[in-house]
Amino acid sequence: MRVEAVELHRISMPLVRPFATSFGSQTARDILLLRVRTDVGDGWGECVAMADPVYSSEYVEGCAAVLRDYLVPALLRASSAGTDATADSFAGVARFVVGHRMAKAALETALLDAETRAAGQSFASRLGATREAVDCGVSVGIAPDLDGLLAEVSGYVEAGYRRIKLKIKPGWDLEPVARVRELIGELPLQVDANTAYSRDDIDHLRALDAFDLLLIEQPFVEEDIASHVALSRAIATPVCLDESITDAVVAADAIDRGATSVVNIKAGRVGGYLEAVRVHDVARSRGVPVWCGGMLETGLGRAANVALAALPGFTLPGDTSASDRYFAEDLTEPFVLVDGRLPVPTGAGSGVTVRDDLVAAWATRPPETLGA
Repeated sequence: MRVEAVELHRISMPLVRPFATSFGSQTARDILLLRVRTDVGDGWGECVAMADPVYSSEYVEGCAAVLRDYLVPALLRASSAGTDATADSFAGVARFVVGHRMAKAALETALLDAETRAAGQSFASRLGATREAVDCGVSVGIAPDLDGLLAEVSGYVEAGYRRIKLKIKPGWDLEPVARVRELIGELPLQVDANTAYSRDDIDHLRALDAFDLLLIEQPFVEEDIASHVALSRAIATPVCLDESITDAVVAADAIDRGATSVVNIKAGRVGGYLEAVRVHDVARSRGVPVWCGGMLETGLGRAANVALAALPGFTLPGDTSASDRYFAEDLTEPFVLVDGRLPVPTGAGSGVTVRDDLVAAWATRPPETLGA
């Protein structure tokens, strides 16, 4: 497969409800899309970076610059020199750029899409999926008040979601969790701290054991593996790492040190779906369950996430919510919840079709074409 050109598309996609960040509330998602044009057909990829560097050091404008100035030119040079531009061979090109995993993941995804479409193979089959549908959970942010939180959770329970995840932080943890547990009964419940706590909070976090949680996700900063080890030894609730896990080597180390007994896998965070499969394999070989995290993906990214979540080690419901959780109109055909599950796309490539009309309608700037 020879890459002829890569297009960068920037769009602003309306959200059904505002998404709060430390830079303010956002009513639309700033999205970078990639379209890889090859001699055997096209492929699409979605960059999951946020508009601002609040979840990770990467952000949309920075990812666009890394792709424009480094990753895409390197890929085009390799392809013009006769290197077969598969997703596997891209790893050799990408290793010369340090970090920038979300940018790399977007380009790798587009290559995988083109490669599998040309072969008539589904993304799920390429990754090693074993299920036809995946169980879906939903992530619930910090609400303005308890009544609003309970009303939102009630809606998701009625919609059929098989797991509820609550965002927590100091001052918003024990009471919201207690009220939601009372509301939902035995439905699986987990919490996500997004690094909001410190080692001094271990005694406080132990109180969460009373609520029979699936897990507590990333309570401490990414680099503080030692405190996660200490927490894992101090509480009964399983500790799950998210932001700390950047590749399969780190995953193996964190598991072997006892810092985590569950792993959240986000393909963008680890540099792509092929590395996500390696993280899955490392965890599965150690008997550690994994689940698929989400980054407000469009149907394009959601299709790839659902394919990933169909691998055998993904034994917990992921943040693979239906399209209408975030968008009134999706960039592809919508993903619709059926009995708390989403079907795994079976068509060639991602199995979904990007709507060119919406890419054009939501564009915030003219597309950039790199290459021929």
